[in-house]
Amino acid sequence: MSSELFINVSPSEIVIALIEDKRIVELTREKSGTKFAVGDIYLGKVKKIMPGLNATFVDVGYEKDAFLHYLDMGPQFATLNKFVQNVTSRKGRTTPTTRIHPEVDIDKNGKITKIIRSGQEVMVQVAKEPISTKGPRLTSELSIAGRYMVLVPFSEKVSVSQKIRTVEERNRLKKLIQSIKPRNYGVIIRTASEGKRVADLDQELQRLVHKWESVLPKLKKVRAPGLVLGELSRTTALLRDIYTPDFSSITINDYAVYEEVSEYIAGIAPEKKKTVKFYDKKAPMFDASGIDKQIKALFGKTVTFKSGAYLIIEHTEAFHVIDVNSGNRAKAANDQETNALEVNIAACEEVARQLRLRDMGGIIVIDFIDMHESENRHKVYNKMKEVMAVDRTKHHILPLSKFCLMQITRQRVRPEESIDTSEVCPACKGTGKVTPTILFADEIESKVDYIFSDLDHKRIEIQVHPFVEAFLKKGFLSILRKWRWKYMKKIEVVGIDNIALLEARFFDDSTEEIIF
Repeated sequence: MSSELFINVSPSEIVIALIEDKRIVELTREKSGTKFAVGDIYLGKVKKIMPGLNATFVDVGYEKDAFLHYLDMGPQFATLNKFVQNVTSRKGRTTPTTRIHPEVDIDKNGKITKIIRSGQEVMVQVAKEPISTKGPRLTSELSIAGRYMVLVPFSEKVSVSQKIRTVEERNRLKKLIQSIKPRNYGVIIRTASEGKRVADLDQELQRLVHKWESVLPKLKKVRAPGLVLGELSRTTALLRDIYTPDFSSITINDYAVYEEVSEYIAGIAPEKKKTVKFYDKKAPMFDASGIDKQIKALFGKTVTFKSGAYLIIEHTEAFHVIDVNSGNRAKAANDQETNALEVNIAACEEVARQLRLRDMGGIIVIDFIDMHESENRHKVYNKMKEVMAVDRTKHHILPLSKFCLMQITRQRVRPEESIDTSEVCPACKGTGKVTPTILFADEIESKVDYIFSDLDHKRIEIQVHPFVEAFLKKGFLSILRKWRWKYMKKIEVVGIDNIALLEARFFDDSTEEIIF
């Protein structure tokens, strides 16, 4: 399976598309300057303790207080609390993590009122980003993720990913890490560490320890609520989690991000540095690669997938509902049971793709086409488990009920990816009436005249539908050439597939869109 990554950078956001076998399977959008991302570590202040919930609300600087449950504090909370008090006291030298004497683990069945008080400063990490009307979800069991392992300060436990199946390899990695890790640090060994040399693992372990130790000087200066340690950028974090040598290319349209990713890939897989490519063509990258077209087809309410069959996807506050419909397949010559089984099997693949693509979390209910034989229901259940195995997000799948309903729970750590694929007609602006098409070229020229005369730009790029592009460039004495002679300025006309027939967009020499 070939994998490609496209990273589209604009002034307002970064959009990352993961392509597998020419089909988009994951889409991540990150607004510029995003805060409270999963993995960020904050020094917060306890605002309100809720004994009935055995939880507390913590001020970490977000508009709504964040939620911290007793069970998310971790057994080493007392040691962490001692560490925070030691560092924030700002008196004398700070004791390194390796020299701190661990406190007794807190009782997992204890009460929050016995270990925390209102107004207390606590060190917390974002476990779930703000979603809808809720603030961030927090944990005090801090961790710092790397490519091969996750470092857990104030713990001594070493655990190995369940995805590493070989007993010999699991034992090798566990003994290796136990022999090189510093005191007061726990480690979770990730799947990517399978088969790695001790030098590679030791190098990353030292880097993660150094990253944690860099918290000390920051913690001395920061005032609650404040950010202590930020997670990597979404781009680098995604690469850390999904990158494999199977990646055939990573294409980026921003040179600064290109250099950042090139440096990261050179550090973890030097032989693959050439797979990172800088996109510098005029046509928008997502449009040229066909990603925009796939997004338009996959983010609507109705999604077709095979031989006329389709899904209808609805979202509610409580859960997501996916309805499987056979469409034109109902006319097939097969009997009803066989036809239903074939459509349901095919639907499993598209449902698994949609869950990853939209990052749907919480409870998902899938209404498959009715099947009367329990053997067939079991086949669909097994197929769903098979196609969901590649999903990195934690999930749990229940067998089909006799009504052919399947329930899936999928961990939700950030808002669902939602893109409105419907558009207001750019020609009529929703009125149902357009200006005469014969005047469209004159309308474009009037805007060109305004840009050069009033806004004093030296160069513009006009993006139009390919049909309009062909019309403006037709012949030796084309309309475009006449404009260039008239204004004696550089004018480029580019045809874009996802622009409406009577729509035109104007961009200055720094590729910023000119809004009228």
